Amino acid sequence: MRMIAVAGAGLMLALTGCGDESSAGGSLKGKVYLSTAVTEDGKPKQLVPNSQVRLTFTDDGRLIASAGCNSMQSPVDTGDGKITVDREIASTAMGCDEPRHAQDGWLMKILQSEPAWKLEADRLTVTSGGTTISLTDRKSAEPDLVLDGTKWSLETVISNETASHQAGSGKAWITLNGDRVTGSTGCNELQAKVARGTGTLTFGEIATTRRACPGDAGKLEQTLLTTLKGDVSYGVDSNRLKLRAGGNGLDFTGTR
Repeated sequence: MRMIAVAGAGLMLALTGCGDESSAGGSLKGKVYLSTAVTEDGKPKQLVPNSQVRLTFTDDGRLIASAGCNSMQSPVDTGDGKITVDREIASTAMGCDEPRHAQDGWLMKILQSEPAWKLEADRLTVTSGGTTISLTDRKSAEPDLVLDGTKWSLETVISNETASHQAGSGKAWITLNGDRVTGSTGCNELQAKVARGTGTLTFGEIATTRRACPGDAGKLEQTLLTTLKGDVSYGVDSNRLKLRAGGNGLDFTGTR
């Protein structure tokens, strides 16, 4: 199990002022950008395979960034064509292999250097010293998957402020089609009726097969069935489906 631990007392200190973003080409608020290329001193830099830089500028003035493993966030000021974050960037503490751990540190160092940024249409350029990160608006690069008909595989379990990748979660999945949901708990097959609302799914009683699920498989099944009960808020972001009920939730990844 990989646990998230948040560090950095400065996270709750909002940076003052938003500055004038227009000189850098527009506003970054409410947008997500994905890297398409990185250069260092004019030469291409290869990121760790199957990874990319992801920058999310929230509507409430935060930057959430990742480089393939951990997620880091801070209040952000984008005025005067610079990205200015808090000195103490909060970061999750999920176990990473050494290449991705080093890449996390590389991105954090860039963000703490007050890099310059410029926006042209849906393309964002972030520059620090000899390093340039070219990014594209996520909505252009990776349109949202449709909710119905997509196989959503469980990736992360959320419990209050803790996120974990539980043993066997990769075998759990759901697919929604109209007023029905089918899938697997990772141990048993499941099906139920589901009603739609604005940003909500209401699950009826879930029926499952009756295979015995000892140990971690049983715990994961119970977590899944408990969360998929009654009213659950949902959102699709690119290839991710997020379900939330109170302080608990499930994050799924869809297959394109």
